Amino acid sequence: STETWGTSLWPLFCPREKRVAVGGARAYSSTPARDGLEGPARRRSYWRYVRRLVQGTPAPPYPRVCQVGDPALRAVAAPVEPAQLAGPELQRLVERLVQVMRRQHCVGLSAPQLGVPLQVLALEFPEALFRACAPRVREARQMEPFPLRVFVNPSLRVLDSQLVTFPEGCESVAGFLACVPRFQAVQISGLDPRGEQVVWQASGWAARIIQHEMDHLQGCLFIDKMDSKTFTNIHWMEVND
Repeated sequence: STETWGTSLWPLFCPREKRVAVGGARAYSSTPARDGLEGPARRRSYWRYVRRLVQGTPAPPYPRVCQVGDPALRAVAAPVEPAQLAGPELQRLVERLVQVMRRQHCVGLSAPQLGVPLQVLALEFPEALFRACAPRVREARQMEPFPLRVFVNPSLRVLDSQLVTFPEGCESVAGFLACVPRFQAVQISGLDPRGEQVVWQASGWAARIIQHEMDHLQGCLFIDKMDSKTFTNIHWMEVND
């Protein structure tokens, strides 16, 4: 996409660090990044190079999910200003959030995951995904389907502080799972994309999803709260097969 996110809603964008390719192999840049960390670089393929020349530099909201290492995932999201509610830029962001969330078959997505550090998130657990889970898993994790809900400038209140631990994954840490403790029940309140007040009290799996997405708005990932001994690559068995 070559669309541009309005600068009035985009004060916290942090450009990606430049990457350096050495030959055809992976290599680290000889110039340190601002925070002292830089991921392995790859030479861009010819077709990617041509696509970039034709389409220009991609701009948020991206049509895919940012991966851990992207500065946008570690920024504290800014609130959406009242003047921007119901405006075309916010509506475009919400539309993209829902589109990417459904395409990835995930149950929640936040604006920072598309490169936009704003307090916006989408949640949905459709019947199809619910039925894809084994009955014993549904019961153990207290799963119930719920319709699409979008929150702007949301706030969270804990209703039941009992901690429940289950495996959890994230589209921004693709291919990995870990056990994460979450509160049993919470209340999320905020605005819908039209600027109307909305409140939702949820428990079990829905409460977990809400807490996961709310963490994204604070620059927090599930790996920050996980039991590190349970951190798992979901493809580990394939490697040994």
